Amino acid sequence: MTATRPAEVAIARTREELSAELDGLARAGASVALVPTMGALHEGHLSLVDRAHTLADAVVVSIFVNPLQFGLGEDLSRYPRELSRDVELAASRGVRLVFAPGDGDMYPEGAPIVRVKPGPMGEGLCGRFRPGHFEGVLTVVAKLFGLVRPQVAVFGRKDLQQAALVRRMERDLDLGVRVDVAPTVREEDGLALSSRNAYLSPDERRHARAFHRGLVRADEAFQGGETGRRALTSLVESEIRDHAGLELQYVELVDPETLVPLETAGRGSALAVAGFSGATRLIDNVLLGADAPDPGVGRPTSVERAR
Repeated sequence: MTATRPAEVAIARTREELSAELDGLARAGASVALVPTMGALHEGHLSLVDRAHTLADAVVVSIFVNPLQFGLGEDLSRYPRELSRDVELAASRGVRLVFAPGDGDMYPEGAPIVRVKPGPMGEGLCGRFRPGHFEGVLTVVAKLFGLVRPQVAVFGRKDLQQAALVRRMERDLDLGVRVDVAPTVREEDGLALSSRNAYLSPDERRHARAFHRGLVRADEAFQGGETGRRALTSLVESEIRDHAGLELQYVELVDPETLVPLETAGRGSALAVAGFSGATRLIDNVLLGADAPDPGVGRPTSVERAR
């Protein structure tokens, strides 16, 4: 969908500025879709904006590099911060409001004492390697839901575990926000779009394509009749082993909504992979079956359940 492009996008840096802008949208009767980001916007983020335009009258993009979701030794200090460029890109896709708070605006009393625990769904996949990460993600998303008060929020399927956890948080805590998950956007060579791709050298980028190639091989095998976990994961592993510059963390077959490990794949089962190309950590996944549906389609939000 081609969005209507306003002359300029409003920028709110404080809670007070955000509230004033949202009050104006409310007076106009506009529904709101939120696209939460950490900035360094790329076409993947902008595709979420495009999708959000089909779901609400006004799109709000948040840009906040959340310190709670970075562990020791991770890239908090060097994570790309390009606010002026991000605002221009957001405006070009019809975003009505960019919320770009500082740490003190998001966490005015310092690091929050009360946080959202991900529970068992946060222990597998990336949770094994990034302790505390999903607690930080869910806590900031819950705060953004409370501050922005959107009717819908749009996330990307590349971050499969994050999307599943946010959906579960919304249902369990009755937050009243429809959580929509959009398909992964890829480069022409198949690499999933990520802000961290900017860290890759040309050689690292070339090697990194193997993550997606392995997933494609496994999906082709599934569509050819292979359903065994070990056979499917081995196809991804063998593709990655052929590249000396890659380090594999995991390849797992899971239910895309509950994240429960599976021994036998069905249509829509998720095959997820994570690893390093050089020093850059990358994640990717595929829902097996070319026309597999989004696992959250048809599930009611907390508000819809209450009607």
